[in-house]
Amino acid sequence: MATVEGIPCMYLRGGTSKGAFFLASDLPRNPDDRDDVLLRIMGTPDPRQIDGLGGAHPLTSKVAVISPSGNSDADVDYLFLQLGVDSAFVTDRQNCGNILAGVGPFAVERGLAPAGGEQTRVRIRMVNTDSIATATFATPGGMVDYDGDLAIDGVPGTAGAIKLNFEDTAGAATGALFPSGHVRDRVAGVDVTCVDNGMPSVLMRATDLGVTGSESPEDLEANAALAERLAALRLAAAELMGMGDVTGATVPKLVLLAAPRAGGAIATRSFLPVRVHTSIGVLGALTVGAGVLAEGSVGHELAVLPPAGKPFRIEHPTGHFDVEVGVERAGAGFRVTRSAALRTARKIFDGRVFPRPRL
Repeated sequence: MATVEGIPCMYLRGGTSKGAFFLASDLPRNPDDRDDVLLRIMGTPDPRQIDGLGGAHPLTSKVAVISPSGNSDADVDYLFLQLGVDSAFVTDRQNCGNILAGVGPFAVERGLAPAGGEQTRVRIRMVNTDSIATATFATPGGMVDYDGDLAIDGVPGTAGAIKLNFEDTAGAATGALFPSGHVRDRVAGVDVTCVDNGMPSVLMRATDLGVTGSESPEDLEANAALAERLAALRLAAAELMGMGDVTGATVPKLVLLAAPRAGGAIATRSFLPVRVHTSIGVLGALTVGAGVLAEGSVGHELAVLPPAGKPFRIEHPTGHFDVEVGVERAGAGFRVTRSAALRTARKIFDGRVFPRPRL
């Protein structure tokens, strides 16, 4: 694909992430060629991503590829791609619920989904896991309204609310809510809960790893002994989850849990899997909520569970994230009854991007 004219691209903040949004038809059809172009667009590999759009962090090195859906139950297909920063990789092994917040508005902006009056609902097939989410957002006068009064921790100011309702999140990537077959396992000398409510994750008590769970992301990233222990634990837990060798993968995520300190249900520190999230991802939050709600799981005894009908508030390094998540017993196991969240998005630019030349 010639790129001298540039490639149509919209850059959006979705939740606490940022990413480049493309129509699939504007990118090469061959995945290898597509990934090569995207790496050059984002400026990877380079720890600063100085020659591309990337923001030198996994949370700002993301891509959404959107197309009309071939599924009669969805309006658009959304493929999420996580790109490395200093390592040249592109992976589709996970979803991203924060970037998902921008998919509905992008679909309306590009004419893939019609605006529906004051409010528009866009049904989105998340290609990575073949599951469905519905985004509902304001479109007065047939135009996406990014302004509003919803504040989310980790993002300055306020913006318009985007409600995300998820379907069939349990086991979306691994086939089961608790893919090891248990709500609690012992891995490398540590009690863990392996759970997948849209984001395969390994939940652990922070104190079992020699930390409090109140450390800053920078302090956790600087703890070399912790990083080494977590890396080994992640590989072993992934085998229990049926995920095979995840040495080069971004999932499962690792989440350290602690008792809440600011009125929430549980305190978290999430690893991506090496860098530490400055907040927590949407599907990561829904997964933590489902895992902690299950009796017998790691973290259940640490949590201050909310009354019925109230949001499950997850504390993270820059504040909190309220999600709606329900779990109930089903035979010998558990099933998820609800997964929903409020996010915001903002269009940052819409134009053409020019990939750097091949190195």
